[in-house]
Amino acid sequence: MISLYLWIKALHIMAVIAWMAGLFYLPRLFVYHAENGEDPSVYRLLNTMEGKLLTVIMTPAMVVTWAAGLFLVMTPGVVDWSLFWPWSKLVGVVAMTAFHFWLASQRQAFLRGATSLTGRQYRMINEVPTLLMIVIVLSVVLKF
Repeated sequence: MISLYLWIKALHIMAVIAWMAGLFYLPRLFVYHAENGEDPSVYRLLNTMEGKLLTVIMTPAMVVTWAAGLFLVMTPGVVDWSLFWPWSKLVGVVAMTAFHFWLASQRQAFLRGATSLTGRQYRMINEVPTLLMIVIVLSVVLKF
């Protein structure tokens, strides 16, 4: 069981890295989209890039992150739920998942031509995954 645990943990870490890369990059694409989307060729290119990033990389990585993470926490003796850290990590991961789905909704808004945010606002929103990552990593490493 322990060798399987370590393989699942490695898979979890790799999936988190892929998911986080997308969570950092998609809002940056939205900045370009908001600032240059009136050019039809740029609009088409960004729509393609955003769609592939979301469906080919981000969503599968999120699913693998959750599946591997659930396996890890269900392993007996790994998590002491009487402590604060697993709960703060869980809140951070749920918030990151909500952010993922919000980004997906923003992509749909771009497809409909209905987004109301500016490039500057998307730049600020791009900091959300960093803040959530800080909460999650500190929770796991420091186990506060």
